[in-house]
Amino acid sequence: MFKKVLIANRGEIALRIIRACREMGIQSVAVHSTADANSMAVRLADESVCIGPPAGKDSYLNIPSILTAATVTGADAIHPGYGFLSENAQFARMVEEHGFTFIGPKPEHIESMGDKVTAKKTVMALGLPVVPGSPGAVESIEQGLEICEEAGFPVLIKAASGGGGKGMQVVRKAEDFAEAFTTARREAAANFGDDTVYIEKYLEKPRHIEIQIFGDTHGNAIHLGERDCSIQRRHQKLVEEAPSPALSDKERNAIGSLAADVIRKMGYRGAGTIEFLYEKGEFFFMEMNTRIQVEHPVTEMITGIDLIAEQIKVAAGLPLTIKKENIRLRGHAIEVRINAEDPNTFIPSPGKITQFHAPGGLGVRFDSAIYGGYSIPPYYDSMVGKLIVHGRDREEAIKRMRRAIVETVIDGIKTTLPLHQWIFSEEDFVTGKYNIHWLEKKLAEKNK
Repeated sequence: MFKKVLIANRGEIALRIIRACREMGIQSVAVHSTADANSMAVRLADESVCIGPPAGKDSYLNIPSILTAATVTGADAIHPGYGFLSENAQFARMVEEHGFTFIGPKPEHIESMGDKVTAKKTVMALGLPVVPGSPGAVESIEQGLEICEEAGFPVLIKAASGGGGKGMQVVRKAEDFAEAFTTARREAAANFGDDTVYIEKYLEKPRHIEIQIFGDTHGNAIHLGERDCSIQRRHQKLVEEAPSPALSDKERNAIGSLAADVIRKMGYRGAGTIEFLYEKGEFFFMEMNTRIQVEHPVTEMITGIDLIAEQIKVAAGLPLTIKKENIRLRGHAIEVRINAEDPNTFIPSPGKITQFHAPGGLGVRFDSAIYGGYSIPPYYDSMVGKLIVHGRDREEAIKRMRRAIVETVIDGIKTTLPLHQWIFSEEDFVTGKYNIHWLEKKLAEKNK
């Protein structure tokens, strides 16, 4: 087992990894920018190293600085968390080449799944269903129109290297295709340095269902059930729950087993998530995230399994400690992402937290790195915390979340807590009758 792990990240995920390391008897190293010198991760890690100025490109994306920090502190392994360099195949290779263990998948799997066109071809060959559309990259407007005619409008143009809704355009009729195609390519190039796009059939009322998977270097592969991430705004997840209120046990077991079989065939190592669109009883592969997810606590709450600890064990070469026959999904869990944003305009709201009180009680978990007097820097993602609840069933979990939201105090900045309070009062959410477009439509009605 590792003696010391360097965490190439910040915020709540850095703190989450520090906690897992401490429970496992592993020393932790927190790297930080100058803007994060007073962060909770820096305070609680065994060691800390400043790796650069505030801008992410000069600190948390600065590979030479991170590798130097690992060298001078004598770290055995590097955990990338999520975001930043977590799905950067070059970083994973360089970590291994410099004699450290990368706590994540093999670089070739990060690379193949990071390009959505390659990922789609790969999983199709392994037996996963995909959304009808182009088999690969679309090079021209003429080629795109031919694919649209075959798939049928509406369609979705997507960036091959994309995420978070960038480089994505919905097209409902042929005469709008050329402009949307040009816009998507321009956005893809600006955001990802790659203007490659592909086309998929646009599903009108799908749900976003993802399967948590795990593989090791001994040929074992499992799934830990699904998460429903359909409450989204501009393709950004806001609420996640498990199990999904839309799936039957038969569907859950079928898609989970299929996902586990795919990563077994791939020889995949570590944690990952295979994401699907689900509509009218059918699943369609969207993408695979080759890292731990923001919403991993939802799965931890219903399984009782520490996914970060399992990541570390698998990276150290140990076999999975979880056996398929021992996995039991107990009760219902829900997570809300709390962002430092205006809950109506969604404009970022960095600043100093004047008062803070975390919610508590039975079945309540608050994953965050904030504290009273802490200043939220303006340089990074606006998420400041995750509120997770667990109940014996979905009804109890919803009631518990309502109570926990009211208990949470984060003064001095604006947050999305009022938005979540409203979502959990909506009948469609309470009854589970929502899809990935539901929130944006409800917000548009609300703000008329």
